[in-house]
Amino acid sequence: MEHVPPPAEELARLDRELAELDARRAQLLTRRAWLLAALRPPAPTAAPGWNPSAWGAPPPGRPGAPALPWGYVPKQPSAPRSAQNVLLTLGGLLLTVAAVAFTLVSWGSMGIGGRSAVLAAVTLGALIAPAVLLRRGLAATAEVLAALALVLTLLDVYAVHAVAAPDTDGLGFTAVASAVLAVLWTAYGLALGKLRLPLPAAVVLAQWPLLFWAWAAGAPALVVGWALLATAVLDGVIALWGKGPGVRVTACVGGSAMGFSALMVGLALSTTASGPLGAAAPGALLLAAAAAALAGAWRAPKGFARTGGVVAGLAAVAAVGGVPAAALSDGWRVLAYLLCGLALTGVVRAGLPRDAARGVLAASGVVVAGALVWALPSLTAVLLGPVTLLSDVWAGAPEGFRSALGSTLPWSELAAAPVVLALVAGLLGSAYRWWPSVVRIAAPLGAPRTADTGTPGAGVPGAPGAVETAAPWPGWPGWPGWSGTGTGAGARRRPSAATLRGVVGAGAVALGWGAFLLAGALLDVPYAVAVAGETALVGGLLALAVRGAGSSRGASAVPVTALVGAVSGAVSVGLLSLASEAAAYAVFGALAVLFAGAAVRVGAEVPRAVFAVASVVWGTVLTGFAGRSLDLDPHEAAPLVLLVPALTVLLGARLRRHPVALPVELTGALGALVAVGLAVSDAPFLALVLALCGVLAAGAAVRPERRPVAGCLAAALFVLATWVRLAASEVSFPEAYTLPVTVPALVVGVARRRRDPEASSWTAYGPGLAATLLPSLAVAWTDTDWLRPLLLGVAALVITLLGARYRLQALLVLGGVVLALDGLHELAPYVAQVAGALPRWLPPALAGLLLLVVGATYEQRLRDARRLKDALGRMR
Repeated sequence: MEHVPPPAEELARLDRELAELDARRAQLLTRRAWLLAALRPPAPTAAPGWNPSAWGAPPPGRPGAPALPWGYVPKQPSAPRSAQNVLLTLGGLLLTVAAVAFTLVSWGSMGIGGRSAVLAAVTLGALIAPAVLLRRGLAATAEVLAALALVLTLLDVYAVHAVAAPDTDGLGFTAVASAVLAVLWTAYGLALGKLRLPLPAAVVLAQWPLLFWAWAAGAPALVVGWALLATAVLDGVIALWGKGPGVRVTACVGGSAMGFSALMVGLALSTTASGPLGAAAPGALLLAAAAAALAGAWRAPKGFARTGGVVAGLAAVAAVGGVPAAALSDGWRVLAYLLCGLALTGVVRAGLPRDAARGVLAASGVVVAGALVWALPSLTAVLLGPVTLLSDVWAGAPEGFRSALGSTLPWSELAAAPVVLALVAGLLGSAYRWWPSVVRIAAPLGAPRTADTGTPGAGVPGAPGAVETAAPWPGWPGWPGWSGTGTGAGARRRPSAATLRGVVGAGAVALGWGAFLLAGALLDVPYAVAVAGETALVGGLLALAVRGAGSSRGASAVPVTALVGAVSGAVSVGLLSLASEAAAYAVFGALAVLFAGAAVRVGAEVPRAVFAVASVVWGTVLTGFAGRSLDLDPHEAAPLVLLVPALTVLLGARLRRHPVALPVELTGALGALVAVGLAVSDAPFLALVLALCGVLAAGAAVRPERRPVAGCLAAALFVLATWVRLAASEVSFPEAYTLPVTVPALVVGVARRRRDPEASSWTAYGPGLAATLLPSLAVAWTDTDWLRPLLLGVAALVITLLGARYRLQALLVLGGVVLALDGLHELAPYVAQVAGALPRWLPPALAGLLLLVVGATYEQRLRDARRLKDALGRMR
């Protein structure tokens, strides 16, 4: 006889076997990866050269050695050289501390001869020792002594100034000393080429002579800026032609710091100049910095070349734009810088290296973006300012546009904002219109870099040895909306020409719209003109969205932007119109007509749905205005708001299965929800509104595609309206009103089930039973008598038994829930009495015990719940 284990035991056994299989599979995959790595030929060693991306990369493994499996780190024995480096570092630090202590503390106890002898002997010995140690192969010890010698030379300088020349100026002495030390350590590093410390130390020392000389001479800030720039140029030369990565990295860091400082000095002087002549001198400093950065970008690698191009472009804009900006008022200075930034786009024809030219173009983009960000607060104030009118609707039309915005912005200082937006919008629109010419002009900057394959022209389509995997930007075919070179995870993907053109067109539309809005605010046009102008602008955006809907993927950005702008502008002008009753009716009426017309004319489904939904929203707002004009209270105006939901129901019946029908009807349902919210304060009106909503839901349920949801919703609304009406009339015996509804409803349900046995019991019997059971249950919970709870419990028990006997889900669930709640109501006083008599520790203990029992039999309880769910699901 075969033994069949219990399901729990068999499940645990299967889980153990699956875990063992997973572990064995992981072992086999690890071994397979190791074998593949061992069979793979070793990678060729890269040629040495200027490759900043490889700094800090781990050295390649031993040629020919098999690679270890991924994630395996072999245990390394302790390296003697590491311990040696630690000992040498500690020794060098101790000697340095001793030298500093000697110089600062014991210096005064010796005579001038002894001082000179000690310093000269120790420093000379520290400088000679590394040469001897290098010949014997002790490079690490030589590096430590070279570091000690560096500290000693600095201490020598301090000692000389403190004793031999105490009256000299500290800044001037530091300038001379740092220059002498830089020259000495450069010569020392070149003489002992194996040492890595002297040359970077010389680069660090070379940062200070010119700067300290300028400070010592009391030079003006402009001279200090030139000193910083000259130091940065020297650093750039060292970074390009210096010896060793340490020297180049140090020079890059120093040059970046000094160059940035020089640019900040020039920019501060240029922006604070009193006139064009005063801005010319700092402009010359900024131009020189731009030339130096561009010269460095000409020969630098890719990343550094782009950074140099960005710096050169920004410095040139600050230099050239600062001169006319100094003659303009604060509100117009940004325009001068913007024009200079736009002039940088001419670099595409200047013959610069590609990466440097890209950097200059990026600088142009930064300038344009900065100007747009400067104009953004004023545009935001125009769009969101009318929100303040919500607190005082129809208070009266203001005289000007600005007074309706309620903003405290300094409008006189923002005079150039609409000009900036219009200028950029015009240029983007021109680029969108003549896009083929733009692509042809910018083509040299989009040519791919020659691949590192050893073949001239590899990576360039059409060249010998080229492997064309995708077309390079701009305008080459590739992925939908994207193009690039290479495949796989590391391949670069760039937006296609069509996508870029769509983005350019979208920017032109958005900025042009913002320019019109800002112009009205800055000119402070009359209120009526502002309202009419914004409404007309919304109409223009709608026309553009309708015309461009359904266009290709790349050009779809323009109609999408127009659509977003139209909706945003409609909200803004709608808020603006709230100051006047006539303006509110005119604007929202026009918006409803415009969006409805756009929904009829547009060809794409998504924009059509958006337009139709917006039209319904504006119409709903109009019905709310009608109630306010009639001096109706909010609950009295609620039935008027239901006019638009009624129209959406009729429109849905006309559209039927059209994709726009569902969004329109859902928006109408939201309007009905608003009407319910308005009527909440008055119970009789709330019952009326709920009943009207039930009529609308019943009208939608006539259609077969809406019947499952709308039918149940209509029944629920009718029942809820009945309850509210009974509660408003303070009826204490609701059964007298609900039973006459329940009996015919159940008769209709029986007839429905006989005609259609597959009909759900919820549809047939649910509304009728709920009409009596639920109101009676609500009253029973507040009834102190015993008769109603008893009769309700008996009726619920009978309904529950009938549902179980005939497998009717609605009867079983409704009857069971009502029976349980009714019984809980009857037991509640006794439960409260027993709970008060029990010790306080007993309820938590019982709860914990219950959780333990449920947890121990969790699987069984879960199976029971699933069986109950399946049993209920099989019922009708």
